[in-house]
Amino acid sequence: MKHPHPLPDIQSASDDRGVVIDLVGIDNLRYPTQFDDGEVKQAGVASFRVGVRLAAERRGTHMSRMVELVDAQLRVLDPRDLHRQAKYGAALLDADELRLGIAMPVSIPVVAPASGRVSEQVHDAALDVVHAGGVTTVGVTLTAEITTLCPCSKAISDYGAHNQRSLATVTSWGEGEGDTAYPVTIAALASLLRNSGSAPAVPLVKRPDERVLTMQAHDHPCFAEDVVRNVSAELRRFAVSHSVSVRNLESIHSHDVVATVTWSPLSELVASQRGGAT
Repeated sequence: MKHPHPLPDIQSASDDRGVVIDLVGIDNLRYPTQFDDGEVKQAGVASFRVGVRLAAERRGTHMSRMVELVDAQLRVLDPRDLHRQAKYGAALLDADELRLGIAMPVSIPVVAPASGRVSEQVHDAALDVVHAGGVTTVGVTLTAEITTLCPCSKAISDYGAHNQRSLATVTSWGEGEGDTAYPVTIAALASLLRNSGSAPAVPLVKRPDERVLTMQAHDHPCFAEDVVRNVSAELRRFAVSHSVSVRNLESIHSHDVVATVTWSPLSELVASQRGGAT
């Protein structure tokens, strides 16, 4: 039913307090979408976050337009094309800075090492987008389960060594559009993480696979420090800005073990000029 009189647009009113709001918007909007980067294609329900920087003279922002942005522009998620959706959203919301956050699980097939059985490994994935000053920055985050076996435990024990499941997380950053915005694919990040520890975690494991994975871990002991260095060293080869972290769910200790590395080509340049290392 159409209202007989125009309804007031309170959000567009002016504000005289002179305070810029860094971020205002919506969070935890669950909405159907499809991830499709040309390599991994999967439909599901993602959790969306949309926010803008609000100028001091603006009373508020139009949050219904943020839902419209998700519905109209983000039903297919391709990291190579997010600059277009971000630019559209900034114009729709009349904002000089737009931020998008998208989280959804992504499944990638893995093959058991001995039986060859194929199963689906599910990874928590996230996309974080910032559009400001006409430039779009894209962060792609992926978490993988791996096995780590303690080098110290192996060295001091007559037999065996304590090992555990670990959660390894990597974020790669790109800028612009196409491959420069998405320098490392989701599948490549998953493979990198799965090969960074003592052994990968595999959903479907038969007895011959269990034997192979157990011995692989024993032959490749690594600390949390080794995991983050392994991943960072590989991404540095391609000059990809990144952050990598690992959390070991320790089997014989009453605490977790954590390690983190953050790196970018710019930080490397600054460190080299100072005569240090990153």
